[in-house]
Amino acid sequence: MVRRTVPKNILAVRTDRFGEFLLNIPAFRALKLKFPEAKLTLVVNPYVQELARCIDVVDEVIPWENKKHRLQDVYRFSEKLKKKNFGLCVIFNPSKEFNIISFLAGIPLRAGYARKWGFLLTHKIPDEKHLGDRHEIEYNLDLVKLIGAAADDKKLSLVINEDLAEQLLKGIDLNNSIVIHPWTSDLLKQWPTHKFFLLAQRLTKELRLTVIFIGGKEESDNSGELFAGFKDSVINLTGKTSLTQLAAVLKQSKLLISGDSGPVHLACCVGTPVVAIFRNDMPGKSPVRWGPRSEGSIVVEKNNLFNISVEEVFDKVKEILSR
Repeated sequence: MVRRTVPKNILAVRTDRFGEFLLNIPAFRALKLKFPEAKLTLVVNPYVQELARCIDVVDEVIPWENKKHRLQDVYRFSEKLKKKNFGLCVIFNPSKEFNIISFLAGIPLRAGYARKWGFLLTHKIPDEKHLGDRHEIEYNLDLVKLIGAAADDKKLSLVINEDLAEQLLKGIDLNNSIVIHPWTSDLLKQWPTHKFFLLAQRLTKELRLTVIFIGGKEESDNSGELFAGFKDSVINLTGKTSLTQLAAVLKQSKLLISGDSGPVHLACCVGTPVVAIFRNDMPGKSPVRWGPRSEGSIVVEKNNLFNISVEEVFDKVKEILSR
């Protein structure tokens, strides 16, 4: 539990990818609930900061790239944080660098996982996420319980300007659209790409829906020829949106179809149901830990993604649309 001194400034650190980052929102909310008068500052990967600023309980955002830094950069950053007089720091993704930074910054309460120089922390728990026996949201809430913060509300939410979608897709009826994210950064979690496109063909021809493909800039170079067979019923936004624009598109669409990826959690943040395609034979990567949390979402799962058919996913899409 925390000491009697109530922190006036709280620092929360999550510097990895945006999907993992979003699953900390209930923990951020728990910190604010425990210390309502405190200022909550986040340290995040620079490309995530636009989403971090859309979290209603967050007061300030500081970018810090998730990479190995020079010792002088680590020292300078710790000096920068020292000037802000943080009373509590919670480090959500284990980081030797940030354990050092929080110590050098003189933050009296430092909570995190018992690894990567965890001896520098004042409050720590074992990192058992690889067991995958509960959702990432619950793991993050377990960490803030160390300093007395708890919350029953496990919902994901962001404050998003819906006009961003209209500015991006002028004249497109997003209420008749489905978003597909066919990419993944981990080949172990990749449903065959050609199946996503066969699925898109059925959605456009049989259900008369507009399909919007999304992805990061790293996928845009590989997307061109894959869309050659489609006409006006498919829109390729791969590599063409910011994260807040993507959130706005997802918010106005009927649903998202995706493998295990960041957009799954972004859709949940804006209340859009998801048909998520998972393999379930790896505890640390299973839907138990990473599955969608928006109302009405469905997981299609098998131990071999190649055994999940287009028909199975198509049927789940129709099930959601019929509700």
